[in-house]
Amino acid sequence: MSESKGFSQFCPVSMATEVLCTRWTPLVIRELLCGSARFGDLRRGVPRMSPTLLSQRLKELEAAGVVRVDTGARGTPEYHLTEAGEELRPVIMALGNWGQRWVESSLSLRNLDPSLLMWDMRRWLRPEPLPPHRCTVQFQYRDLEAARRNWWLVIENGEVDLCLTDPGHEVDLLVNATLRAMTAVWMGIVRLKDEVGEGAIILDGNPGVARSMDRWLGLSPFADQTRRVV
Repeated sequence: MSESKGFSQFCPVSMATEVLCTRWTPLVIRELLCGSARFGDLRRGVPRMSPTLLSQRLKELEAAGVVRVDTGARGTPEYHLTEAGEELRPVIMALGNWGQRWVESSLSLRNLDPSLLMWDMRRWLRPEPLPPHRCTVQFQYRDLEAARRNWWLVIENGEVDLCLTDPGHEVDLLVNATLRAMTAVWMGIVRLKDEVGEGAIILDGNPGVARSMDRWLGLSPFADQTRRVV
């Protein structure tokens, strides 16, 4: 980073901030820590970030020794954290824990995004409580426009796929919800059974899959933090 863009301080906090605190960079690192390696998967974790800017940030992190680029099985680039990058895990987790404790839930829930919510639910879902055969859960956000209303999670052989179009499988459970209610549940701000009881979330389908939803849903890794503000 050039001197004109930096803080011009020898303090390690200053030097680390120059590398890590440019716009979107902490979220790109978050995605890498969560296991995303392909460019397309990284984009799904930061859906409002432009491809050009994502590419630029990855190059900057590679130059800083935080990211390395490997060749994947299909011959496409894959992005992985170096040892220096892995050491950022407690830093990113601490930021998330702080945000869960100290940022008002009303502020967090202004930033609703179904694509990010579903991508996060896909990667944290726990297949074990679900039936051993292929299981399809459709999420229908009744307060969204038709193009963004329906999402499908297909769970088979321990793998979870997120589909933006109908995969054509029999739906085991239909989850009809407001986007705010489902986001609040996933973040641990409210409880699933309370939102179901109030009608904000309606479960229709296999009773066993519905009953076990609070076990297979897999909440945010920050959901267990005790909130210090409401």
